[in-house]
Amino acid sequence: MRAVIQRVSSASVSIGGAVVSSIGRGLLVLLGIGQDDDDTDLDYLVRKIAALRIFDDGEGVMNLSVTDVSGDVIVVSQFTLMASTRKGNRPSYIDAAGHGKAIPLYESFCRSLSDAIGRQVGTGQFGADMQVALVNDGPVTICIDSKNK
Repeated sequence: MRAVIQRVSSASVSIGGAVVSSIGRGLLVLLGIGQDDDDTDLDYLVRKIAALRIFDDGEGVMNLSVTDVSGDVIVVSQFTLMASTRKGNRPSYIDAAGHGKAIPLYESFCRSLSDAIGRQVGTGQFGADMQVALVNDGPVTICIDSKNK
């Protein structure tokens, strides 16, 4: 599993012009699920994201987690994070999990992250054409791959 985590002042996900999720201060998580991902990858990423200290404390040092600041989270599925660009100029998505595997892992990830942070996690819609808007705070963007522990 690969996640791109962005610290945001605000973020929203729209589908067909309608906003389906929006948050203020918190994290926007773009999540890619690979063919060989399982609950071990899911648990690792949930623990890392919930505890990731990327919010400023009172002295301006990134020392607080999203839970510490009572921040919100939106998780958006993004199979393109699994792209391989080794050959040519057209990315290959052969390593991305198919719907049958990816949807249950995505839904489980969102439930587990909600439990970990003690707040409902916003979502997009798996497989939909989504428009994601965000104000990246900092900017702070962190990439985590569960296969690179």
